[in-house]
Formats: sequence, structure tokens, C-alpha cells
Amino acid sequence: MVRYIKYLFVTYYLLFTDTSVSDQLFQDVRVLCWVMTHESNLKSKATAVRKTWGKRCNKLLFSADHENPDFPTIKIDVKNGRDYLSHKTFATFQYVYDNHMDDADWFMKADDDTYVVMENLRHLLSSHSPDEPIYFGHLFKAIVKKGYPSGGAGYIVSKEAMRRFGKRKRSSPECKPRRRAAEDVEMGKCLQHLNVTAADGRDKFNRTRFHCLAPLDFIQGKYPDWLNTYSKWRPEKGAEAISDYAVSFHYISESTMYLMEYVLYHLRPYGILFGLQDLNKPSQSNT
Repeated sequence: MVRYIKYLFVTYYLLFTDTSVSDQLFQDVRVLCWVMTHESNLKSKATAVRKTWGKRCNKLLFSADHENPDFPTIKIDVKNGRDYLSHKTFATFQYVYDNHMDDADWFMKADDDTYVVMENLRHLLSSHSPDEPIYFGHLFKAIVKKGYPSGGAGYIVSKEAMRRFGKRKRSSPECKPRRRAAEDVEMGKCLQHLNVTAADGRDKFNRTRFHCLAPLDFIQGKYPDWLNTYSKWRPEKGAEAISDYAVSFHYISESTMYLMEYVLYHLRPYGILFGLQDLNKPSQSNT
């Protein structure tokens, strides 16, 4: 009986869910995702990523302390601990450049408590060429002159930006990760030095798509003081300030990750149909 009910549910979902647009974007906008994690989180947070949004990446990798036969982990030869997160980030991006450049056109770094709506990310990227030296995320304005994306919200780097990073002069002070330095700041400094643009990822109504906090923080407007200081654009309060095609949120617990997966991909309000919108800015169009 349980199997029959499951069969009916799957059949109903397949018959009444049109994924043709997202399926085409999956083919046209290839994204490699690598997730920063560690051994103790593989069976919890990392597994939640793998079972939810991570399965929609064209390729999914986890940067961990050790290789694991049950996981697509990358063993990075860097000292453990928060003091070396920038070193781990640089080393992982270099590994991806050396081994996976042909597997994707865009390359995303996320944490194991980041949730990403991959369809919405591909919609944004579809208006750009991977040959542009560009990357997207929740932009901060402090420290790095031209801004840099928050690491927690995830940031996505074009193939050309990856090429420049992979061929960088490692002796350059702007591209040498420092101990105890924030990994997103160090990447921002390096990519700025390589003339890679930290681009505006907001939609055409200037609503946010990348978020360095959880959804409820933005809906209620309960921001820490540092957010106003760091954010390139002043964060607005309320759901209306969040794009209909939001891309990412940070500080998502393991259980909330499964909840978001259910709400986004299974819960439906009866009698309401949602049409497609082009929410990319005119300047982001290829036409």
C-alpha cells in the first residue's frame, strides 16, 4: 500500500510538473558547486546539501579534511581550523581549475549551511557569458575597494574568472591567502587584482537574490549592526524586498534545509498558477 501511494505521488508529480525550462537551463548553464565542509559534518549538514539543492548542480564536490569513499570529497592539503579557511578556499578553487575546468562554465563556492535555488541561479547566469571576467554574490563594500561577495551566501565565478585565478602569479601579495583572514575578503582582493568584476546580482526591481542570512532575518528585518556597515546596498525589510527568484540563503540548519526543499519543490497552493518572469536587468541581457 505504501509503495502504491508513493507510486501515485511520483506519477502525479511527473505528469503535472513542467520542468522543460529548468531542464534546458541545466544543459545550457553548467554549474559546478563545491561546498566547504569538514569530516564531522559529512553525515549531517553535507548530507542535507547532497540530498537537496546539491543534486541540481551539474557537478557537486565537497572540500573536506579527508577523502571519504561515500562522498565526492576533495582532500585539500591545508591545516585544519578556521585560521586557514582562506588557504582552503584558494586550494580548492585551484584543484577545481586543475581538474574540472571542462566540467562546467560557472563555478560556485558555498558553505554546508547555505541553501541554493539552482534554477534561479541559472536564470541569472543565462543572461551572461562565462567568457566574461565576472562573479556574483551578496556584495559587501568594506575592505575591498570594488566590493566582494559574502562567502556564506555563496558566490559564483565565471570560467574566465576561474582561468585568471588558475593562472595567477601566486607570489603576488594580493593573491596570497593570509592566516586568520576571511576567505571571501582574500578571494575578493585576488579577483579584483585580476580585473574580475564583482557584479550586481539583484533583479531588475533591485530586489536581493543572494542572502548572507536566513530568510526570516530578511523578512523580519532583524539584522546585525554589521550588515548595514558591510552591505553594498542597504538591506530592506520584508518579503517584498526579496526577489521572487532568490538564489541563496545562509545559516540554514540541517532540518531547515529539508523544509525548504519541501516548500520549494513539493508544496502547492491549490488554484494558483505561477507564470515565468524575466527578472534579469536589461543590462544583463545578451540581446
